[in-house]
Amino acid sequence: MATRTTPLAPTQSRARPLALSNLLLFVALLVFAMVVVGGITRLTESGLSITEWKPISGAIPPLTHSDWMHAFVLYQATPEYQQINGPAGMTLDQFKQIYWWEFLHRLLGRLIGIVFALPLLWFAVRREIPSGYGWKVVGLLALGGMQGALGWYMVMSGLSERTDVSHLRLSAHLLLALTIMGTLIWVALDLRRLAKTGQDEPSRLTAQAAVTLAILYVQLLYGAWVAGLNAGQVAPTWPDMQGRFVPEGIDWSHGSLWALTSDPYLVHFIHRWWAWVVVVAMVMFARRVRRVPGGRRASIAIHSAFGTQVILGILTVLTGVLIWLAALHQAVGALLLASTVWGAHELGSRRT
Repeated sequence: MATRTTPLAPTQSRARPLALSNLLLFVALLVFAMVVVGGITRLTESGLSITEWKPISGAIPPLTHSDWMHAFVLYQATPEYQQINGPAGMTLDQFKQIYWWEFLHRLLGRLIGIVFALPLLWFAVRREIPSGYGWKVVGLLALGGMQGALGWYMVMSGLSERTDVSHLRLSAHLLLALTIMGTLIWVALDLRRLAKTGQDEPSRLTAQAAVTLAILYVQLLYGAWVAGLNAGQVAPTWPDMQGRFVPEGIDWSHGSLWALTSDPYLVHFIHRWWAWVVVVAMVMFARRVRRVPGGRRASIAIHSAFGTQVILGILTVLTGVLIWLAALHQAVGALLLASTVWGAHELGSRRT
């Protein structure tokens, strides 16, 4: 929502909006890195390798052979090991490979919390947070804590009966991370404008930007479900699926809602063709952003991101979901969101 434009008050002379903006952008970059590592963790089936949630002591990995064996024994109690990796003859060295991806993912989460919280405390103690932004940055920090809890809630879904995590919880975990990243960028851009003009002029979310972001979020949601259901492997051809436009094998027996959210064939089909709805929305949105004073760079970023994303999506399918291609596909998806947020911020500027 738009707020009233107010000048920087004399009592705010110690505020450092540019420095705080740089901090938020750096944290957004770390969140982006975490999204990429999280995607690799999912693609390598590494997410269930650490079966305990220890926010403090868990920052130290196994250091001795005994420590590694303890972690391996805990993993051996999971359905994933008992039904998939155990019968396949997983060794301790193979277990270490998946362990390190999950450990890196969790370590990044801890690092983000420290990198964000400690400087933020320093800004607060020195009263260098501009008026009206304290609750925003504290809210973002709280969302980061919720993200950690949601991540463990996701992992729990794969430790008792399932051989993988719930794709629904996986999508919630991913979309919250992307929302945090996008909001960090938005607030950082507001702060940069404050630093430049001395006026508190936060951008507003326009109707076109909101619709475009909603369309993109549907695609990101279905992308998360494709990953969680391994649905990208059901039809390694494009543009057809199994030689047909609509693939065979869609299970409607559990109802339409279940099929729309949980059937691998239908989820893949929707993700594949909703992409073109995204393309149309992005072209219209980017053209509108380009007409805004100073919006040309954001428009170019949006066009570059969605064009690259479409190509990567097709190649990911045709190669049978190569891990590095699929990870790059997710990374560019996050960059597409970031560039769209940038464009939305420019479109909602009071200059327009």
